[in-house]
Amino acid sequence: MSSVTKVSTGWRARWRTPDGKSRSKTFARKMDAEKHLTGTDHAKLTGAYVDPGAGRITFSTYGEQWRAVQVHRPSTAVQLETNLRRHVYPTLGDRPIGAIRPSEVQAWVRSLAEALEPSTIELVYRYVVAIFRAAAADRVIPQNPAVGTRLPKAEPRRVEPLEAEVVQAIIEAVPDRYRALVVLAAGTGLRQGECFGLTLDRVDFLRRQLTVDRQLVLLPGSGPVLGAPKTQASYRIVPLPTVVLDALAAHLARYPVGPAGFLFTNHAGEPIRRTRFSDVWRPAVKASGAPSGTGFHSLRHFYASLIFGPTARTGRAPRSTKCSVLVCHLRVTPRRPAPKTPGQTFMRPPLAAAPVKR
Repeated sequence: MSSVTKVSTGWRARWRTPDGKSRSKTFARKMDAEKHLTGTDHAKLTGAYVDPGAGRITFSTYGEQWRAVQVHRPSTAVQLETNLRRHVYPTLGDRPIGAIRPSEVQAWVRSLAEALEPSTIELVYRYVVAIFRAAAADRVIPQNPAVGTRLPKAEPRRVEPLEAEVVQAIIEAVPDRYRALVVLAAGTGLRQGECFGLTLDRVDFLRRQLTVDRQLVLLPGSGPVLGAPKTQASYRIVPLPTVVLDALAAHLARYPVGPAGFLFTNHAGEPIRRTRFSDVWRPAVKASGAPSGTGFHSLRHFYASLIFGPTARTGRAPRSTKCSVLVCHLRVTPRRPAPKTPGQTFMRPPLAAAPVKR
């Protein structure tokens, strides 16, 4: 039961939380103590009661409790842990979650803007919002202090797809073992993890297509493992142009698949690690004369330019084409048609990638 009693320092209001814990607060006037109890009783009846002591838990402690019960893919779970540890906990981790104010969240975002890209800040901010949202749902805090925070805006950037001559130069610059890998990425638009995780049973040479339903992911403390694709839309069947089919056939003739069935492996016959592949990719980019910063993902942009041609100007294809997974994520600068010289022409696939029926 709630009660108000006279004490030497004023009037003490006593009440119990919904889970039976005793709480008290002292006021200078009896009227204020009674008003407080009235509000507390009303909050308990309506389910809006927030225990004043619950908010003393630190943000990092509650954040780790929240993280432990989330359902994520292994790669996403690793990304979440890394971002919280590197970008959130150093600033907000030791603060009582109930004491964090909206101005503190805004200041934290401002500090991140000095070192991180807007897209990374938005990703980390979404994690923080989710933790505060869960705390509010658990009645640990009365409201989410991260709502309304202003984020830095990303400046629109245009991506100029690689010319076919440059792609061909990269293909010739990489070791023979990885040439078909580059041809595959440029001729199908597969992501790096999808290329690394491609196994022979996913390639249908007769129907001239391959199935994307997994990717190779690298988890801390373990070797590369097969995991789900990046998104639901990433499950798809991709048509194979002749240049890719020929490259894969030649590759298999030189480098037969091992017991695990991976088409592409390192010199030890093991799945390719992204970190180690950089030692192959960077020298090839430099030798080819490709623009500085050209990554493996640039081959995906190149493929998008083949699909949509010189009219490609937006970052996503119409949903009706069923090929939004094929196009680059940034704006695409119109490019010249690829020269039709032997070995340099990447044929436009006859159909856009279709989603896998599961």
